[in-house]
Amino acid sequence: MKSIFITGRIPEIAYTKLSERYSVTMNRTDKPLSKSQIIEGIKDKDGVLCILSDKIDREIIESNPNLRIIANYGAGFDNIDLVAARERHIMVTNTPLVSTISTAELTFALILGLARRIAEGDKLMRTGGFSGWSPMFHLGVELKGKKLGIIGMGNIGKQVARIARGFQMEVLYHNRTRLSTFEERELSLKYRNLDELLKESDIVSLHLSYNKSLHHYLGKDELSMMKKSAYLINAARGPLVDEGALLEALKKNKIAGAALDVFEFEPRITEGLESLDNVLMTPHIGNATIEARTAMAEVAAENIIDALEGNIPQNLVRAV
Repeated sequence: MKSIFITGRIPEIAYTKLSERYSVTMNRTDKPLSKSQIIEGIKDKDGVLCILSDKIDREIIESNPNLRIIANYGAGFDNIDLVAARERHIMVTNTPLVSTISTAELTFALILGLARRIAEGDKLMRTGGFSGWSPMFHLGVELKGKKLGIIGMGNIGKQVARIARGFQMEVLYHNRTRLSTFEERELSLKYRNLDELLKESDIVSLHLSYNKSLHHYLGKDELSMMKKSAYLINAARGPLVDEGALLEALKKNKIAGAALDVFEFEPRITEGLESLDNVLMTPHIGNATIEARTAMAEVAAENIIDALEGNIPQNLVRAV
């Protein structure tokens, strides 16, 4: 019987679906496994279902010559050495589409949180800082009429654009490949090159997948192009932003604020960000909904079943 190792506690549906066909071992704790524990866990296994925080590097991949499928539990896959997997003809899959709604909704929660200074207001209420309504107290900004600049117009970027229409925002976008005229019209989008988008937008929201070529995609020079009144949202990948440069820009009021769900040195936060009132932070919860996480588990299991039953998984990251 074929065997599977699941590296972390995920919704039970994955274990149930896989157990109907294979021998399955699952780490039922929330504690991340060490490299040696992962190597031991995948020993002689045909497939591994790993979570996004697992670094599946060359050493791990080469430790098991029987491995046929690495199913990542997440939309991203930069935690997996794709080159090493390809060399050994191991399929790699992810769970992209099911995260779209949850991540887009969180993005707008972050936008609203910054625009209306919700976290600051909550802190005031808990520390006795509210002494009564007054005309100029705790002012934020409306979203209506503001320009939202979306960088990365994949599924999540498009869903963010759809939500933005409900707030009567003007949506600019930058993407490696420009969308068709039909899609631009359907989503009410206006294309801009990166410099133009940064200079024009009131809110800049990142929705790029990460690879090494995009490290510090937004750094000191890019941040300096933004309006002093602009906000930056990152619910994509932490290393896309030079957090040292971001910290300086925020401290010197070169931009108005930032909301981060992901971090350059995750789970560590760049020291200083936590002390700024114009920074809103959440603990990488972009797709942390019951609906999304359950669907991710089901898709990951189906990817493994397809691979081991001789079919091409729907969410194959790279052909082998």
